[in-house]
Amino acid sequence: MDPALLEKYQSRRVPRYTSYPTSPHFHPVDEATYRCWLAGLDSGASVSLYLHIPFCRSLCWYCGCHTKIPAHDGPIARYLAVLQDEIDLLAAALPSPMRAVHLHWGGGTPTIAAPEALEAIMARLRRRFVIDAEAELAIEIDPRTLSGETASALRRMGINRASLGVQTFDPVVQRAINRVQSVEATRAAVEALRANGIRRLNFDLLYGLPHQTVASCEDTARRALEFRPDRLAVFGYAHVPAMKLHQKRLDAAALPGAGERLAQAEAIAAILCDAGYVRIGLDHFALPGDALVASLRGETLRRNFQGYTTDAADILLGLGASSIGSLPAAYVQNIVSIKIYGEMIAAGRLPAARAARLTAEDRFRREVIERIMCFLEVDVAEVAAAHHIDPAGLGAERAALRAMAADGVIALSGDHIRVHEPYRPLIRTIAATFDAYLAPDAARHSLAL
Repeated sequence: MDPALLEKYQSRRVPRYTSYPTSPHFHPVDEATYRCWLAGLDSGASVSLYLHIPFCRSLCWYCGCHTKIPAHDGPIARYLAVLQDEIDLLAAALPSPMRAVHLHWGGGTPTIAAPEALEAIMARLRRRFVIDAEAELAIEIDPRTLSGETASALRRMGINRASLGVQTFDPVVQRAINRVQSVEATRAAVEALRANGIRRLNFDLLYGLPHQTVASCEDTARRALEFRPDRLAVFGYAHVPAMKLHQKRLDAAALPGAGERLAQAEAIAAILCDAGYVRIGLDHFALPGDALVASLRGETLRRNFQGYTTDAADILLGLGASSIGSLPAAYVQNIVSIKIYGEMIAAGRLPAARAARLTAEDRFRREVIERIMCFLEVDVAEVAAAHHIDPAGLGAERAALRAMAADGVIALSGDHIRVHEPYRPLIRTIAATFDAYLAPDAARHSLAL
Protein backbone atom coordinates (compact mmCIF):
# COMPACT_ATOMS: atom_id res chain seq x y z
CA MET A 1 0.00 0.00 0.00
CA ASP A 2 1.27 3.47 -0.91
CA PRO A 3 2.44 5.02 2.43
CA ALA A 4 0.95 8.37 1.46
CA LEU A 5 -2.43 6.77 0.83
CA LEU A 6 -2.15 4.80 4.07
CA GLU A 7 -1.68 8.08 5.90
CA LYS A 8 -4.58 9.65 4.02
CA TYR A 9 -7.14 6.92 4.61
CA GLN A 10 -6.22 5.29 7.91
CA SER A 11 -6.93 8.26 10.14
CA ARG A 12 -10.70 8.15 9.74
CA ARG A 13 -12.69 6.41 12.48
CA VAL A 14 -15.20 4.03 10.94
CA PRO A 15 -17.45 1.17 12.16
CA ARG A 16 -16.73 -2.51 11.67
CA TYR A 17 -20.08 -2.74 9.82
CA THR A 18 -21.52 -5.82 11.46
CA SER A 19 -24.84 -3.99 11.01
CA TYR A 20 -26.23 -0.95 9.24
CA PRO A 21 -27.32 1.33 10.76
CA THR A 22 -24.67 0.69 13.39
CA SER A 23 -25.50 0.52 17.10
CA PRO A 24 -24.65 4.17 17.97
CA HIS A 25 -27.65 5.10 15.82
CA PHE A 26 -30.17 2.92 17.64
CA HIS A 27 -32.95 4.77 19.50
CA PRO A 28 -35.18 3.90 22.47
CA VAL A 29 -37.95 1.41 21.72
CA ASP A 30 -40.95 0.30 23.77
CA GLU A 31 -41.90 -3.28 24.46
CA ALA A 32 -45.22 -3.02 22.61
CA THR A 33 -43.42 -2.13 19.38
CA TYR A 34 -41.00 -5.02 19.78
CA ARG A 35 -43.86 -7.44 20.46
CA CYS A 36 -45.62 -6.17 17.34
CA TRP A 37 -42.53 -6.84 15.23
CA LEU A 38 -42.18 -10.34 16.69
CA ALA A 39 -45.86 -11.21 16.21
CA GLY A 40 -45.62 -10.10 12.58
CA LEU A 41 -42.82 -12.50 11.68
CA ASP A 42 -43.48 -15.14 9.05
CA SER A 43 -44.03 -18.33 11.06
CA GLY A 44 -42.49 -20.35 8.23
CA ALA A 45 -39.25 -18.38 8.23
CA SER A 46 -36.07 -19.77 9.73
CA VAL A 47 -34.31 -17.90 12.54
CA SER A 48 -30.92 -17.65 14.17
CA LEU A 49 -30.44 -17.35 17.92
CA TYR A 50 -27.77 -15.44 19.81
CA LEU A 51 -27.31 -15.84 23.57
CA HIS A 52 -25.12 -13.38 25.45
CA ILE A 53 -23.37 -14.49 28.66
CA PRO A 54 -21.79 -11.31 30.11
CA PHE A 55 -19.30 -12.78 32.60
CA CYS A 56 -15.59 -13.65 32.58
CA ARG A 57 -13.16 -14.98 35.20
CA SER A 58 -10.76 -12.08 34.65
CA LEU A 59 -10.76 -8.89 32.62
CA CYS A 60 -8.64 -8.66 29.49
CA TRP A 61 -7.66 -5.01 29.26
CA TYR A 62 -8.17 -4.84 25.47
CA CYS A 63 -11.76 -6.11 25.73
CA GLY A 64 -14.57 -4.21 23.99
CA CYS A 65 -17.40 -6.54 25.03
CA HIS A 66 -20.18 -6.12 27.58
CA THR A 67 -18.89 -8.33 30.39
CA LYS A 68 -18.39 -8.37 34.17
CA ILE A 69 -16.04 -10.17 36.56
CA PRO A 70 -18.13 -11.67 39.40
CA ALA A 71 -16.56 -12.32 42.78
CA HIS A 72 -18.42 -15.65 43.01
CA ASP A 73 -20.74 -17.77 40.87
CA GLY A 74 -24.01 -16.60 42.42
CA PRO A 75 -24.65 -13.79 39.89
CA ILE A 76 -23.91 -16.18 37.03
CA ALA A 77 -26.44 -18.75 38.23
CA ARG A 78 -29.09 -16.07 38.78
CA TYR A 79 -28.49 -14.61 35.33
CA LEU A 80 -28.81 -18.00 33.63
CA ALA A 81 -32.10 -18.63 35.41
CA VAL A 82 -33.37 -15.28 34.09
CA LEU A 83 -32.14 -16.19 30.62
CA GLN A 84 -34.32 -19.30 30.67
CA ASP A 85 -37.32 -17.13 31.53
CA GLU A 86 -36.48 -14.80 28.65
CA ILE A 87 -36.44 -17.77 26.27
CA ASP A 88 -39.99 -18.56 27.36
CA LEU A 89 -41.14 -14.94 27.02
CA LEU A 90 -39.60 -14.52 23.59
CA ALA A 91 -40.95 -17.80 22.26
CA ALA A 92 -44.43 -16.93 23.51
CA ALA A 93 -44.29 -13.64 21.60
CA LEU A 94 -43.64 -15.40 18.27
CA PRO A 95 -46.47 -16.49 15.98
CA SER A 96 -45.48 -20.17 16.42
CA PRO A 97 -42.46 -22.28 17.37
CA MET A 98 -39.88 -21.27 14.78
CA ARG A 99 -37.14 -23.30 13.11
CA ALA A 100 -33.64 -22.29 14.23
CA VAL A 101 -30.85 -22.93 11.74
CA HIS A 102 -28.01 -21.27 13.62
CA LEU A 103 -27.26 -20.72 17.30
CA HIS A 104 -24.35 -18.78 18.77
CA TRP A 105 -23.36 -18.47 22.41
CA GLY A 106 -21.28 -15.33 22.94
CA GLY A 107 -19.92 -13.23 25.74
CA GLY A 108 -18.07 -12.70 27.89
CA THR A 109 -17.25 -16.34 28.38
CA PRO A 110 -20.29 -18.62 27.91
CA THR A 111 -18.41 -21.62 29.30
CA ILE A 112 -18.06 -19.83 32.64
CA ALA A 113 -21.47 -21.35 33.40
CA ALA A 114 -21.78 -24.66 35.19
CA PRO A 115 -22.13 -27.56 32.71
CA GLU A 116 -25.60 -28.46 34.00
CA ALA A 117 -26.75 -24.86 33.56
CA LEU A 118 -25.60 -24.81 29.94
CA GLU A 119 -27.43 -28.07 29.29
CA ALA A 120 -30.59 -26.75 30.94
CA ILE A 121 -30.63 -23.69 28.68
CA MET A 122 -30.05 -25.81 25.59
CA ALA A 123 -32.91 -28.10 26.64
CA ARG A 124 -35.16 -25.05 27.10
CA LEU A 125 -34.25 -23.82 23.61
CA ARG A 126 -35.10 -27.20 22.13
CA ARG A 127 -38.50 -27.11 23.82
CA ARG A 128 -39.31 -23.62 22.60
CA PHE A 129 -37.78 -23.72 19.11
CA VAL A 130 -37.42 -26.34 16.39
CA ILE A 131 -33.66 -26.74 16.22
CA ASP A 132 -32.83 -27.86 12.69
CA ALA A 133 -30.94 -31.14 12.48
CA GLU A 134 -28.27 -29.43 10.33
CA ALA A 135 -28.09 -26.27 12.46
CA GLU A 136 -24.71 -24.86 13.35
CA LEU A 137 -24.52 -24.65 17.15
CA ALA A 138 -21.50 -22.54 18.06
CA ILE A 139 -19.99 -21.31 21.32
CA GLU A 140 -17.15 -18.97 22.31
CA ILE A 141 -14.56 -20.41 24.69
CA ASP A 142 -11.73 -19.14 26.86
CA PRO A 143 -9.26 -22.05 26.63
CA ARG A 144 -7.79 -21.17 30.04
CA THR A 145 -10.98 -22.11 31.86
CA LEU A 146 -12.47 -24.96 29.81
CA SER A 147 -12.93 -28.07 31.96
CA GLY A 148 -13.34 -31.63 30.78
CA GLU A 149 -16.83 -31.69 32.31
CA THR A 150 -17.84 -28.64 30.28
CA ALA A 151 -16.41 -30.11 27.08
CA SER A 152 -18.51 -33.24 27.65
CA ALA A 153 -21.59 -31.10 28.31
CA LEU A 154 -21.04 -29.26 25.02
CA ARG A 155 -21.08 -32.59 23.21
CA ARG A 156 -24.35 -33.58 24.87
CA MET A 157 -25.81 -30.18 23.94
CA GLY A 158 -25.05 -30.81 20.27
CA ILE A 159 -22.45 -28.03 19.96
CA ASN A 160 -20.64 -28.53 16.67
CA ARG A 161 -18.42 -25.42 16.40
CA ALA A 162 -16.25 -23.70 19.00
CA SER A 163 -14.45 -20.38 18.76
CA LEU A 164 -11.35 -20.16 20.93
CA GLY A 165 -9.87 -16.87 22.05
CA VAL A 166 -6.12 -16.96 21.49
CA GLN A 167 -5.24 -13.33 20.65
CA THR A 168 -1.45 -13.75 20.99
CA PHE A 169 1.08 -16.28 22.22
CA ASP A 170 3.70 -13.59 22.94
CA PRO A 171 4.23 -13.64 26.75
CA VAL A 172 5.29 -9.97 26.79
CA VAL A 173 2.09 -8.90 25.07
CA GLN A 174 0.02 -11.29 27.18
CA ARG A 175 1.24 -9.64 30.37
CA ALA A 176 0.62 -6.19 28.92
CA ILE A 177 -3.03 -7.01 28.17
CA ASN A 178 -3.69 -9.04 31.35
CA ARG A 179 -4.34 -12.27 29.48
CA VAL A 180 -1.69 -14.93 30.09
CA GLN A 181 -2.50 -18.04 28.08
CA SER A 182 0.03 -20.74 27.32
CA VAL A 183 0.21 -22.84 24.20
CA GLU A 184 -0.30 -25.85 26.46
CA ALA A 185 -3.59 -24.50 27.83
CA THR A 186 -4.80 -23.90 24.29
CA ARG A 187 -3.74 -27.41 23.28
CA ALA A 188 -5.58 -28.95 26.22
CA ALA A 189 -8.79 -27.16 25.24
CA VAL A 190 -8.45 -28.17 21.59
CA GLU A 191 -7.85 -31.80 22.52
CA ALA A 192 -10.80 -31.84 24.92
CA LEU A 193 -13.13 -30.43 22.29
CA ARG A 194 -11.97 -32.78 19.55
CA ALA A 195 -12.18 -35.75 21.90
CA ASN A 196 -15.84 -34.85 22.37
CA GLY A 197 -16.50 -34.70 18.64
CA ILE A 198 -16.38 -30.90 18.34
CA ARG A 199 -14.01 -30.65 15.40
CA ARG A 200 -15.04 -27.39 13.74
CA LEU A 201 -12.75 -24.94 15.49
CA ASN A 202 -12.20 -21.20 15.05
CA PHE A 203 -9.29 -19.22 16.49
CA ASP A 204 -9.39 -15.49 17.23
CA LEU A 205 -6.11 -13.58 16.90
CA LEU A 206 -5.39 -9.89 17.55
CA TYR A 207 -2.84 -7.47 16.15
CA GLY A 208 -2.13 -3.88 17.12
CA LEU A 209 -1.69 -4.66 20.84
CA PRO A 210 0.86 -2.98 23.12
CA HIS A 211 4.43 -4.22 22.53
CA GLN A 212 3.27 -6.37 19.61
CA THR A 213 5.64 -6.63 16.65
CA VAL A 214 5.54 -8.17 13.20
CA ALA A 215 7.82 -10.94 14.48
CA SER A 216 5.58 -11.76 17.45
CA CYS A 217 2.50 -11.78 15.21
CA GLU A 218 4.22 -14.15 12.82
CA ASP A 219 5.21 -16.44 15.68
CA THR A 220 1.63 -16.50 17.00
CA ALA A 221 0.28 -17.30 13.53
CA ARG A 222 2.71 -20.19 13.10
CA ARG A 223 1.89 -21.59 16.53
CA ALA A 224 -1.83 -21.31 15.81
CA LEU A 225 -1.33 -23.29 12.60
CA GLU A 226 -0.02 -26.21 14.64
CA PHE A 227 -3.65 -26.77 15.68
CA ARG A 228 -5.00 -26.47 12.11
CA PRO A 229 -8.23 -24.63 13.03
CA ASP A 230 -10.90 -24.53 10.33
CA ARG A 231 -11.17 -20.74 10.55
CA LEU A 232 -9.20 -17.86 11.96
CA ALA A 233 -10.44 -14.33 12.62
CA VAL A 234 -7.62 -11.79 12.75
CA PHE A 235 -8.91 -8.61 14.36
CA GLY A 236 -7.21 -5.29 14.81
CA TYR A 237 -7.30 -4.09 18.41
CA ALA A 238 -9.73 -1.15 18.74
CA HIS A 239 -8.38 1.36 21.25
CA VAL A 240 -11.38 3.34 22.49
CA PRO A 241 -10.60 4.14 26.16
CA ALA A 242 -13.25 6.84 26.22
CA MET A 243 -15.82 4.07 25.74
CA LYS A 244 -14.05 1.22 27.56
CA LEU A 245 -12.38 2.74 30.60
CA HIS A 246 -10.38 -0.38 31.48
CA GLN A 247 -8.40 0.12 28.24
CA LYS A 248 -6.70 3.01 30.03
CA ARG A 249 -4.71 0.36 31.89
CA LEU A 250 -2.87 -0.39 28.65
CA ASP A 251 0.35 1.45 27.84
CA ALA A 252 -0.86 3.67 25.01
CA ALA A 253 2.72 4.64 24.19
CA ALA A 254 3.43 0.98 23.37
CA LEU A 255 0.62 0.74 20.81
CA PRO A 256 1.87 0.32 17.23
CA GLY A 257 1.14 3.01 14.67
CA ALA A 258 -0.90 2.58 11.50
CA GLY A 259 2.00 1.42 9.36
CA GLU A 260 3.08 -1.14 11.93
CA ARG A 261 -0.50 -2.35 12.42
CA LEU A 262 -0.86 -2.88 8.68
CA ALA A 263 2.46 -4.72 8.55
CA GLN A 264 1.34 -7.00 11.40
CA ALA A 265 -1.99 -7.77 9.75
CA GLU A 266 -0.41 -8.49 6.38
CA ALA A 267 2.33 -10.64 7.93
CA ILE A 268 -0.30 -12.84 9.59
CA ALA A 269 -2.30 -12.97 6.35
CA ALA A 270 0.74 -14.04 4.36
CA ILE A 271 1.51 -16.92 6.74
CA LEU A 272 -2.09 -18.15 6.75
CA CYS A 273 -2.46 -17.90 2.97
CA ASP A 274 0.87 -19.69 2.46
CA ALA A 275 -0.52 -22.46 4.69
CA GLY A 276 -3.49 -22.89 2.34
CA TYR A 277 -6.14 -20.77 4.04
CA VAL A 278 -8.46 -18.65 1.90
CA ARG A 279 -8.70 -14.95 2.78
CA ILE A 280 -12.27 -13.82 3.35
CA GLY A 281 -13.37 -10.21 3.51
CA LEU A 282 -11.52 -7.98 5.92
CA ASP A 283 -10.22 -10.32 8.59
CA HIS A 284 -11.28 -13.97 8.24
CA PHE A 285 -9.39 -16.98 6.90
CA ALA A 286 -10.73 -20.50 6.29
CA LEU A 287 -9.54 -23.85 4.99
CA PRO A 288 -10.54 -24.43 1.35
CA GLY A 289 -13.12 -27.08 2.27
CA ASP A 290 -14.85 -24.93 4.88
CA ALA A 291 -18.42 -23.78 4.32
CA LEU A 292 -17.30 -20.16 4.68
CA VAL A 293 -15.22 -20.51 1.51
CA ALA A 294 -18.11 -22.11 -0.35
CA SER A 295 -20.34 -19.21 0.64
CA LEU A 296 -17.73 -16.72 -0.53
CA ARG A 297 -17.45 -18.41 -3.91
CA GLY A 298 -21.21 -18.85 -4.20
CA GLU A 299 -21.76 -15.20 -3.21
CA THR A 300 -23.97 -16.15 -0.27
CA LEU A 301 -21.50 -14.96 2.38
CA ARG A 302 -23.08 -12.71 5.01
CA ARG A 303 -21.80 -10.39 7.72
CA ASN A 304 -23.48 -9.97 11.09
CA PHE A 305 -22.60 -9.35 14.73
CA GLN A 306 -20.46 -12.50 14.82
CA GLY A 307 -18.47 -11.38 11.77
CA TYR A 308 -18.47 -13.29 8.48
CA THR A 309 -20.96 -16.13 8.45
CA THR A 310 -22.74 -18.71 6.33
CA ASP A 311 -25.94 -17.97 8.25
CA ALA A 312 -28.60 -17.21 5.64
CA ALA A 313 -31.50 -16.55 8.03
CA ASP A 314 -33.04 -13.08 7.74
CA ILE A 315 -34.16 -13.16 11.39
CA LEU A 316 -31.74 -13.08 14.29
CA LEU A 317 -33.22 -13.21 17.79
CA GLY A 318 -31.00 -11.89 20.56
CA LEU A 319 -31.27 -13.24 24.11
CA GLY A 320 -29.52 -11.94 27.20
CA ALA A 321 -28.48 -8.52 28.45
CA SER A 322 -27.07 -6.25 25.68
CA SER A 323 -27.73 -8.80 22.92
CA ILE A 324 -28.74 -7.49 19.50
CA GLY A 325 -31.22 -9.09 17.12
CA SER A 326 -32.09 -8.37 13.53
CA LEU A 327 -35.68 -8.48 12.30
CA PRO A 328 -37.10 -7.57 8.88
CA ALA A 329 -38.43 -4.36 10.41
CA ALA A 330 -35.53 -3.32 12.62
CA TYR A 331 -32.46 -4.10 14.68
CA VAL A 332 -33.31 -4.52 18.37
CA GLN A 333 -30.97 -4.44 21.37
CA ASN A 334 -31.75 -5.67 24.86
CA ILE A 335 -31.08 -3.50 27.89
CA VAL A 336 -27.37 -3.54 28.82
CA SER A 337 -27.80 -3.42 32.62
CA ILE A 338 -27.92 -6.96 34.02
CA LYS A 339 -29.90 -5.72 37.02
CA ILE A 340 -32.61 -4.00 34.96
CA TYR A 341 -32.63 -6.93 32.54
CA GLY A 342 -33.51 -9.26 35.40
CA GLU A 343 -36.19 -6.91 36.73
CA MET A 344 -37.85 -6.63 33.33
CA ILE A 345 -37.94 -10.39 32.83
CA ALA A 346 -39.30 -10.90 36.37
CA ALA A 347 -42.12 -8.50 35.48
CA GLY A 348 -42.92 -10.51 32.36
CA ARG A 349 -41.54 -7.83 30.04
CA LEU A 350 -39.33 -8.40 27.02
CA PRO A 351 -36.09 -6.46 27.75
CA ALA A 352 -35.79 -4.56 24.46
CA ALA A 353 -34.31 -1.10 25.04
CA ARG A 354 -33.05 0.30 21.72
CA ALA A 355 -33.80 -0.25 18.06
CA ALA A 356 -33.15 1.01 14.55
CA ARG A 357 -36.24 0.84 12.37
CA LEU A 358 -35.14 0.10 8.79
CA THR A 359 -36.17 2.26 5.86
CA ALA A 360 -35.92 1.24 2.20
CA GLU A 361 -32.83 3.44 1.91
CA ASP A 362 -31.27 1.75 4.96
CA ARG A 363 -31.76 -1.65 3.36
CA PHE A 364 -30.19 -0.44 0.12
CA ARG A 365 -27.17 1.05 1.87
CA ARG A 366 -26.85 -2.01 4.11
CA GLU A 367 -26.62 -4.33 1.12
CA VAL A 368 -24.06 -2.14 -0.63
CA ILE A 369 -21.93 -2.00 2.52
CA GLU A 370 -22.28 -5.73 3.15
CA ARG A 371 -21.24 -6.60 -0.41
CA ILE A 372 -18.16 -4.40 -0.17
CA MET A 373 -17.26 -5.96 3.17
CA CYS A 374 -17.85 -9.52 1.92
CA PHE A 375 -16.84 -9.53 -1.75
CA LEU A 376 -14.79 -6.33 -2.19
CA GLU A 377 -17.05 -5.30 -5.05
CA VAL A 378 -20.59 -4.22 -5.77
CA ASP A 379 -22.74 -2.90 -8.59
CA VAL A 380 -24.45 -0.01 -6.84
CA ALA A 381 -27.02 0.56 -9.61
CA GLU A 382 -28.03 -3.10 -9.53
CA VAL A 383 -28.56 -3.03 -5.76
CA ALA A 384 -30.44 0.27 -6.03
CA ALA A 385 -32.81 -1.21 -8.60
CA ALA A 386 -33.48 -4.22 -6.36
CA HIS A 387 -34.49 -1.86 -3.55
CA HIS A 388 -36.39 0.57 -5.78
CA ILE A 389 -33.96 3.37 -4.94
CA ASP A 390 -33.09 6.10 -7.45
CA PRO A 391 -29.26 6.16 -7.64
CA ALA A 392 -29.37 9.72 -8.98
CA GLY A 393 -29.31 10.93 -5.38
CA LEU A 394 -25.83 9.49 -4.73
CA GLY A 395 -23.89 12.53 -5.90
CA ALA A 396 -21.70 12.88 -2.82
CA GLU A 397 -20.98 9.15 -2.78
CA ARG A 398 -19.98 9.16 -6.45
CA ALA A 399 -17.62 12.10 -5.89
CA ALA A 400 -15.93 10.27 -3.00
CA LEU A 401 -15.62 7.12 -5.08
CA ARG A 402 -14.09 9.00 -8.01
CA ALA A 403 -11.46 10.38 -5.64
CA MET A 404 -10.68 6.85 -4.40
CA ALA A 405 -10.45 5.62 -7.99
CA ALA A 406 -8.07 8.45 -8.83
CA ASP A 407 -5.91 7.33 -5.90
CA GLY A 408 -5.90 3.76 -7.21
CA VAL A 409 -7.72 2.38 -4.20
CA ILE A 410 -10.70 1.10 -6.20
CA ALA A 411 -11.60 0.42 -9.81
CA LEU A 412 -14.74 2.30 -10.81
CA SER A 413 -16.69 1.46 -13.94
CA GLY A 414 -19.98 3.31 -14.02
CA ASP A 415 -21.60 2.28 -10.75
CA HIS A 416 -19.52 -0.87 -10.37
CA ILE A 417 -16.94 -0.74 -7.58
CA ARG A 418 -14.07 -3.19 -7.16
CA VAL A 419 -11.47 -2.83 -4.41
CA HIS A 420 -7.88 -3.31 -5.56
CA GLU A 421 -6.35 -6.16 -3.55
CA PRO A 422 -3.53 -4.13 -1.91
CA TYR A 423 -6.22 -1.89 -0.42
CA ARG A 424 -8.33 -4.69 1.05
CA PRO A 425 -7.49 -3.44 4.58
CA LEU A 426 -9.35 -0.21 3.73
CA ILE A 427 -12.71 -1.78 2.91
CA ARG A 428 -14.28 -0.32 6.08
CA THR A 429 -13.35 3.15 4.85
CA ILE A 430 -14.64 2.39 1.36
CA ALA A 431 -17.90 1.00 2.75
CA ALA A 432 -18.26 4.10 4.94
CA THR A 433 -18.82 6.11 1.75
CA PHE A 434 -22.40 4.78 1.86
CA ASP A 435 -22.97 5.36 5.58
CA ALA A 436 -25.51 8.19 5.76
CA TYR A 437 -25.34 8.30 9.58
CA LEU A 438 -21.59 8.44 10.16
CA ALA A 439 -20.43 11.67 11.75
CA PRO A 440 -16.99 13.06 10.82
CA ASP A 441 -15.92 12.98 14.48
CA ALA A 442 -17.17 9.47 15.27
CA ALA A 443 -14.78 9.00 18.21
CA ARG A 444 -16.49 5.85 19.47
CA HIS A 445 -15.27 3.95 16.42
CA SER A 446 -11.75 2.63 15.93
CA LEU A 447 -9.30 3.87 13.31
CA ALA A 448 -9.63 2.31 9.87
CA LEU A 449 -6.37 0.39 10.31
